[in-house]
Amino acid sequence: MILVTGATGTIGSELVRQLVARGIPVRGMTRKPHDSFVQADFDDPESLRKAIDGVDTVFLLTAPGPWVPAHDQALVDAALDADVRKIVKLSAIGTTDDGAPGSWHAPGERAVRESGLTWTILRPAGFASNVLRWLPAIHNGQPIPNQTGSGRHAFVDPRDVAAVAAEVLVSDHQRIYTLTGPELLNVPEQVAVLSDVLGSELTVADIPLETYAEQLRKAGLDEAVVSVALRGAELIRSGGEQTVTDDVERVLGRPARTFREWARAYFG
Repeated sequence: MILVTGATGTIGSELVRQLVARGIPVRGMTRKPHDSFVQADFDDPESLRKAIDGVDTVFLLTAPGPWVPAHDQALVDAALDADVRKIVKLSAIGTTDDGAPGSWHAPGERAVRESGLTWTILRPAGFASNVLRWLPAIHNGQPIPNQTGSGRHAFVDPRDVAAVAAEVLVSDHQRIYTLTGPELLNVPEQVAVLSDVLGSELTVADIPLETYAEQLRKAGLDEAVVSVALRGAELIRSGGEQTVTDDVERVLGRPARTFREWARAYFG
């Protein structure tokens, strides 16, 4: 039995779908009540114990925020009290201890690696599906907001992340994988692809980071989340995040999907 936390999110829901399609026993976990999944909360140890009972392997996905280290540790503790054999943690590209955008995940990565259990760490790049936040602008005929200038990033298809997760969950991989798409793209280049796929000419408007910060605050985001979002945008904007790997192909035996392939599948 595999426990998938965050089972209703972008990666979790796709991972559950893929595991079910392969006939692999899976139990989804979510914080809110759900007809198909078990309800549990990282801040409620008893609920975690119930969710993990009878589970052999865990896919650990925690919602981004300053609470990630505590939530990761809570799950590791529950796993050690149960009969769990393996944990696969979804981390983030560039995870370090030096305050980089992925640093929330560093303590959890250590906890997983030092747990004594079999482990795998997945560090995905930004998801191709993140462009869905542009849908209101697209529908309203407005320019696409660009917070990262001409900086490029190797956006990864969430389906590939889930497929890698499904594979390593049922195998004995024990290493860190950095999961990226096969190409570096900036926002104008992504928008050009979407224009072609949608058959509609889309435009781009550069957004200064100061304006972006105010937009995030007005949206009610925690200041710690705002700070990480700004560091991430600045890292890409400055050309500091141009990592491309073949780890998706290494695990799946096929190349990672391109951004165009993701767009055609979603909008086609």
